Amino acid sequence: MSETLHAVCLVAGIVVVVGTLWSVFSTLIVPRSNTSHLLRAVAEVITGVARPMRRRLRTYEARDRLMAIVGPLSMISLFIAWLVLLIIGFGLITFWVSDGTGFGHALAISGSSVFTLGVVSGRRGSTESLEFIAAGCGLLVIAMEIAYLPTLYSAFATRESQVTLLATRGGIPAWGPEILTRSQWFHTMAELPELYANWERWAAEVSESHTNYPSLMWFRSPASDRSWLLGLLAMLDAAALHDATCPGSSPRQARLFLQMGTNCLRSLAGALRLEYDPDPVPLAPIRLTYGEYMEGITRMQSVDFPMERTPDEAWRHFRGWRVNYESIVDQLTEIIMAPVGPWVLERPELGPPRAPRIFDRTPDQPYPDRPAAD
Repeated sequence: MSETLHAVCLVAGIVVVVGTLWSVFSTLIVPRSNTSHLLRAVAEVITGVARPMRRRLRTYEARDRLMAIVGPLSMISLFIAWLVLLIIGFGLITFWVSDGTGFGHALAISGSSVFTLGVVSGRRGSTESLEFIAAGCGLLVIAMEIAYLPTLYSAFATRESQVTLLATRGGIPAWGPEILTRSQWFHTMAELPELYANWERWAAEVSESHTNYPSLMWFRSPASDRSWLLGLLAMLDAAALHDATCPGSSPRQARLFLQMGTNCLRSLAGALRLEYDPDPVPLAPIRLTYGEYMEGITRMQSVDFPMERTPDEAWRHFRGWRVNYESIVDQLTEIIMAPVGPWVLERPELGPPRAPRIFDRTPDQPYPDRPAAD
């Protein structure tokens, strides 16, 4: 019975150690969409714990503060899980190697080795070799975890810089029609091709970084009413509206960005195993209503945005674009709890959406939002 137990511990220990090292390798080293089951399990546990707590909070600001720790906490929990599993795995192997040593002492030897402390040792030739292997694996994993943090936060900073810059062009929260409206109002229509090109590169970078490191999706913007997801949706809507209303004059960069932005969302959906239609029919229904669409069109018409199609004609083409990315955005909105905004999935518990507003304040008219006095 004792020999059988030791043999089972050996096999279990090898499986745990190899599985843990593979999880570390696939998560931190392999430059492609992550398939680590441990990473997904840790994220599901953290979000599962946060979900009921989030529902008890009354204001969006309070929920945002709670969700702000989900991403970093998932990352730290994954780091701890790797080390704990290594200790357990090497502890099981040490228990097999050292006859007569209790499992508790075997775990102490394993922990001392993984953390390279050397305070507990088996003092036998067979265990000393195993302790060196455990120390090497532990040192390697800790070193990679330390090196992982700058990479993670560099990708976060790169993502947020464009989101922050969009605030002046698209408002807070960002909204597609507002981007086109302000471009016409501020006489910056000629800058839209460059804006689409910048966001095309941004979408490619996010697709690369967020599929390799999915925990970045839960890293929230410094401001509670900004979000990388809302920024991407606003730019996609702006490009789709531009092409739908002005097919002859809209820049080619708008279509290129629409393709890259949709591919980015599909990559993220694949990393999280979300379901979506990879080839939707342009006439398929969408969540956005015609009335909501007309609110955006009315906003653009208020600054005489040049349109080559009537709103009714443009609606069919705009819907044909939005059907490609709307369902993925809605699922991500629920998962990461994106801020409330126009044309975003409604969540009554977070309050009504509000459109961004801007006023042309001048010394002659300091309060344009107030009715003129009689």
